[in-house]
Amino acid sequence: MIFIDTHTHLFSSSFDEDRSDVVERAIIAGVDKLFLPNIDITSIEPMYNLCSQFPDNCFPMMGLHPGSVDENWKKNLEVVKEHLFTRKNIAIGEIGMDLYWDKTLQEAQAKAFREQICWAKELELPIIIHCREAFEEIFEILDELNDEKLSGIFHCFTGNLEQAKKIQEYGGFMLGLGGVLTYKKSGLDEVVKDIPLDMIVLETDSPYLPPTPHRGKRNESAYLIHIAEKLADIKQIKLSQIADITTANAHRIFNLN
Repeated sequence: MIFIDTHTHLFSSSFDEDRSDVVERAIIAGVDKLFLPNIDITSIEPMYNLCSQFPDNCFPMMGLHPGSVDENWKKNLEVVKEHLFTRKNIAIGEIGMDLYWDKTLQEAQAKAFREQICWAKELELPIIIHCREAFEEIFEILDELNDEKLSGIFHCFTGNLEQAKKIQEYGGFMLGLGGVLTYKKSGLDEVVKDIPLDMIVLETDSPYLPPTPHRGKRNESAYLIHIAEKLADIKQIKLSQIADITTANAHRIFNLN
């Protein structure tokens, strides 16, 4: 069985002591491709360095995280653009809007999101959307900009069925499911029952959101198997089928050979 972790921050300082071991554990667990979303201008080189160290397993995605949108966002976005247009990346991300902590930069987040969507369409790359307390705001932008050139993943999807169906209507988007799916009180399992499998990819978002039974610990890509097992249980199909379908979905959305 081969899995793809479509969202993992293995370049994070949380892995400074054992990064290579973490990658090797993932490969041994059958998670042989690891997609790395950028966060801000300080994470760019660590991300690319890890991809150079493991060129067959680690793949970069370039973007400016909404949580990194500050008073210098325009200047930082130019740095992101330079790397995006001059280096090989498999997606633009993670981008989007996060209104959970602070709404003072909501307008700037929306502008940065729009700009990066335009780059995605120009480069024909999928986008990786970070959406926290911002579904309606993101839907408003996608309603305006979505077309046949736009595709992507709603990373760490924890929305309701109505929101999932809205995303499905866009045509080119999938839902990234992570550790929250394994949490008993999340209610996400009930939503996922009615989401078609051809719309789902798997992710860890490591080092964050570790799945059961690793809650309270640092997350890592090898733990993707627990998310896959939970999805197999929800859908009442074999784990091998989850591997085949979600891996094929990832290949399709990222235009992998």
